[in-house]
Amino acid sequence: MKDYKVCVYAITKNEEKFVQRWYDSMKEADKVIVLDTGSTDNTVKLLKELGAEVHVKEIKPWRFDVARNESLALIPREYEICVCTDLDEVFEAGWKEKVVACWNDEVTRLRYNYNWSFDEYGNPATSFLINKIHKNGAYKWTHPVHEVLTPLVKEQEIYCEGITVNHYPDRTKSRGSYLPLLELSVEEDPEDDRNMHYLGREYMYYKMWDKSIETLKKHLSLKKATWKDERCASMRFIARCYYAKKESEEAKNWYLKAIDEAPYLRESYIELAYIYYEEKNYLDAYINLKRALEIPSKSKTYINEEFAWNSFPYDLISICAFYLGYYEEALYYVSEAIIRDPKNLRLQLNLEQMEKYVKKSD
Repeated sequence: MKDYKVCVYAITKNEEKFVQRWYDSMKEADKVIVLDTGSTDNTVKLLKELGAEVHVKEIKPWRFDVARNESLALIPREYEICVCTDLDEVFEAGWKEKVVACWNDEVTRLRYNYNWSFDEYGNPATSFLINKIHKNGAYKWTHPVHEVLTPLVKEQEIYCEGITVNHYPDRTKSRGSYLPLLELSVEEDPEDDRNMHYLGREYMYYKMWDKSIETLKKHLSLKKATWKDERCASMRFIARCYYAKKESEEAKNWYLKAIDEAPYLRESYIELAYIYYEEKNYLDAYINLKRALEIPSKSKTYINEEFAWNSFPYDLISICAFYLGYYEEALYYVSEAIIRDPKNLRLQLNLEQMEKYVKKSD
């Protein structure tokens, strides 16, 4: 097996609290290079003390793609494999050996597992595949935010078993730059479906309901917008905006469109069921939740949302079943909810009540 050289590269600013954990994870690499974009804390000092090669350069005006490309340009040519990470990410041990074992001279990029978030019990909540391990000289970063690797050569991407990155974000960090950068990204490339979707989602986060609806409908109209999972998400987000505007019938129509687009995803059924639940239409809520729970596993994409796979659908269907008089089913589903959320006292109380009704009905 050829002994490929591996270099980790990253950008950072004021992330001293992550430095030790990040470097301990990344030091399996043959080289670690960091571009600091203007820290005022001890980030640079700590990284240098640990052994990272640190360069400092402010990027004005700020763009993530420019910063990534500046950091990528620092990697010497003899390092064939480049590994892009952020300081709030941690590789599980043994990753470098697996990267080298998967690699060959024809490969340009690796795909591997990414745990983006965890529940309160430490279990992966949102997981998908990413592909930020790549061949040196074969890619550049594009887009001001939600930047992506764009190939400069013919790609050959492969999946590498056993590599996992865990993400532990700083929830106090501002997302304030995202909206203007997404607007710039769409202005620069109005036919890019991915960032049109992200922009519409960002407007939704800011409760700019009408702008979100308009932008997400634009996403759906784009010729490149063919990925059903993302189209389904745009339809769900449009539905959320209409529901926030108190237009529940329009919201329900869009959830039905989302289900038609991607019937293999749980989220649309569950969100539609919640509207029915709020309307005390427990039968339609129950039917949609049953359909959701018939989907046994989630695809490995960022589209999957935590609420569809934690205790929430089991909790909701148990309540609907109870109001419909399906007491044994209600007891079964609340028990399933408790398995996923054992510290939830409300669920425990629901369990006790449902046990009483099952005994009465015997």
